[in-house]
Amino acid sequence: MDTTITSMTGFAQSAGSAGTLDFLWELRGVNGRGLDLRFRLPPGCDALEPRLREAAGKVLRRGNVMATLTLRRETRPRLEPDGAALEAALALALDLARRIPGCPPPRAEALLALPGVLRAADERAGLDDPEAEAIGAGFAAALAALNAARRAEGARLGAVLASLLDEIAALHEAARAAALAQPAAQRARLVEQLAALLAEAGCGALSEERLAQEVALLATRADVREELDRLESHLTAARALLGEPGAIGRRFDFLIQEFQREANTLCSKSATAALTALGLRLKACIEQLREQVQNIE
Repeated sequence: MDTTITSMTGFAQSAGSAGTLDFLWELRGVNGRGLDLRFRLPPGCDALEPRLREAAGKVLRRGNVMATLTLRRETRPRLEPDGAALEAALALALDLARRIPGCPPPRAEALLALPGVLRAADERAGLDDPEAEAIGAGFAAALAALNAARRAEGARLGAVLASLLDEIAALHEAARAAALAQPAAQRARLVEQLAALLAEAGCGALSEERLAQEVALLATRADVREELDRLESHLTAARALLGEPGAIGRRFDFLIQEFQREANTLCSKSATAALTALGLRLKACIEQLREQVQNIE
C-alpha cells in the first residue's frame, strides 16, 4: 500500500558561513499533541525568530520541534575593561597603598590582570543583513531536511501500520467465524445446566419450546454481528486514511478509539473461549496500532 504518512520524529542539521561567521542549525522533532516550536538562539539573534517561526509553521503541522543555532566567528574577540570591576579594583588597591607605608601606587597592568576586570567585547549588537540572510537560508535547508527525515520515517511507519491492519483484518474474519458457533455452544451449555438443576430439584425436563426461547434470548444478548460489521467499516476507513495526503494523525487517533470500543464490546459479549481469545488478541493488536499512530503528524 502506498502511503503519504509523515512522522513527527526526525533530526536534521545544516551548516554554513557568511564572512567571518560560521553557523550550525540542529533541528530535532518528537511527538506532540500540537505544533510546539522552540528556538535556542545566541544573543543578538532574537530578531530572527518571528520569521523562522513563520517558515516552520508552513511546513510542519504537529510535533515538538527544538531548533538550536550555534555561531562561531573566526576573528578573536576584542577585550575591553569592565568599568565597574576596574573602579572597584582600583579603589581597593589605592586604599591598600595608603595603609602600607612606602607601598608604590598600583600598576595598570596589574589591575588589568585581575579576574573580571577585562572581558570580551560584543563587536556588534546583532547580525548584519548578509549574515541574517545566510542563517535564514540555513534554517530553510535544515527545515527541508527535517521534513524529508519525517517523511522517510513516515514511510516506514506506514508499512508497520498496514501490517497491523492486515493482522486485525485476519483476526476479524476469525472472530466472525467463531461467532457462528456461539448459539450452539450456548444451547449445549444451557441444556447441561438446566438438566443438572432439574435433576437436583426432581423436576421433569424443560419443553423444547421454552428451551428455544431461552437460547434465543441468550443468542440475542451475545450477538456480535453489529460489532464485527462496525469493526470492518473502521478497517476500511483506516486503510483509506493511510493513502490520504496531509496530517492524518488526529483523525487516525480518533478512529483507534472506535476500534477499541468494538473490541471491548466483543469481549464482553463473548460466550465461548475461542471468541474471547480472539477478542483479547484483537485488543492487543489495536493497542499496538494506537502506539504507532501516536507518531503520525
